[in-house]
Amino acid sequence: MYKIGWFSSGRGGGSRALLTTTMDSIQFGSIKAEVSFVFCNREPGQSEETDKFHQLVKSYNIPLTYYSSRKFEPDLRKHNMEQWRDAYDIKVIESLDGYEADLCVLAGYMLVTGNEMCRKYKQLNLHPAVPGGPKGTWKEVIWQLIGEGATETGAMMHLATPELDEGPPVTYCRFSIRGQLFDEYWDEIMGKPVNEIRAASGEENNLFKAIRKYGLMREYPLIVTTIKAFSEGRVRIENGSVVDSGGRIMKAYDLSKEIDEGLKEKGLI
Repeated sequence: MYKIGWFSSGRGGGSRALLTTTMDSIQFGSIKAEVSFVFCNREPGQSEETDKFHQLVKSYNIPLTYYSSRKFEPDLRKHNMEQWRDAYDIKVIESLDGYEADLCVLAGYMLVTGNEMCRKYKQLNLHPAVPGGPKGTWKEVIWQLIGEGATETGAMMHLATPELDEGPPVTYCRFSIRGQLFDEYWDEIMGKPVNEIRAASGEENNLFKAIRKYGLMREYPLIVTTIKAFSEGRVRIENGSVVDSGGRIMKAYDLSKEIDEGLKEKGLI
């Protein structure tokens, strides 16, 4: 059975929803895999949301391991983040001794993994842009798209590296931000500089909200469909490169069609 390792900070409802969505796909048979462990960098009692996440993990009978990043060497963290990161990751790896994972998913894990962790595990992280697209948070990405007058966007899963959002893309999906669903919103801002748009309406801007809506709609399916593709051997990582079922190196695996078909079946697009 293909084994998935799951890393999450369990900070809110999104972390629980993502795990639930993945477990539903596993339990209903669309993914032939198992979550072999969940690691959380927050301990019980740290917050109500984290406690709910821990309870959810236990309800699935998944082995749960936690190690508080907040309590670990706070002085070192303040003065030398890189050294702290490697030291903390060694503790995490030690706590996971005995657990196996063919692939690890960073699902709302609010730490950047260091050299030790990246050497130990093949970890995938979500970024809300297509390969070669804008960097930064999802908000920063959307403002860059608007400022550039972009015609499409999407999301990707990339290989986690010690440099934030710098790992090679592994899977992705793309969609148009032009046409019937978007054109009237582009017309509303025509000729206006992005700074003026941000100052006037901010994240309540209609175009901003539309791009976020249809991007978010694809994020969970991308994560689940990526796990499915890996568990079926359609894509894998070898020596830091993305390869297909025949072992041929490729830039990244396009899951756009598969994801859009699923959204159409649910009447979402």
